[in-house]
Amino acid sequence: MDCKEFERLIPDFIDRSMDYPTLKRFGEHLEECDNCREELTIQFLVTEGIQRLENGSAFDLQKELNQRLEDAKRTLKRHGFAISVGAAVEFLAAMCIVGVVIWILL
Repeated sequence: MDCKEFERLIPDFIDRSMDYPTLKRFGEHLEECDNCREELTIQFLVTEGIQRLENGSAFDLQKELNQRLEDAKRTLKRHGFAISVGAAVEFLAAMCIVGVVIWILL
């Protein structure tokens, strides 16, 4: 992912409307690019800050952004685990089928 694509996806991250593959690439780029991390922080603070000011509610936006980033990491970890488990189950099912076919042929 390049910086332009990252910046284009920031609103989707803020709205929590990003699919797993995109969120994974977004997170990988975020880890590598300080400029994009800064841009995400600015856009988050502006977007969420304006909404909070309109609502008149109290807020700690930096803390909320950090929490949102941690939530994204947990989501990626859960999805990665689910994909790994799914692959293992698929492999075991294939081995069972092979075993049954061999058993039938013998």
